Amino acid sequence: MTLQEAQQQVDEWIKRYGVRYFSELTNMAILTEEVGEVARIMARRYGDQSEKESDKQKELGEEMADVLWVLLCLANQTGVNLTEAFQKNLEKKTLRDRDRHHQNPKLK
Repeated sequence: MTLQEAQQQVDEWIKRYGVRYFSELTNMAILTEEVGEVARIMARRYGDQSEKESDKQKELGEEMADVLWVLLCLANQTGVNLTEAFQKNLEKKTLRDRDRHHQNPKLK
């Protein structure tokens, strides 16, 4: 599935089941909440904090998909084509960082 297809599927789902999009500000708050859930898993499962029993059942992929869902909603609401935006971002990073990371002794 492409990003464009994902944006389209989210839009169709919202129109069919969700009645309408939440406001952009509400979705921004939800996105922040979802990123926090990813951060919680990362900090406890891969970081130094201990993981609570109740958190061990949570799936990282599912939480990341929640982040992606809300990001796709926000892109649809604000008219952002994520395929184009991602391609431009990749080109920018390639031009800017083409040699930088290879020259970083910390990464060797």
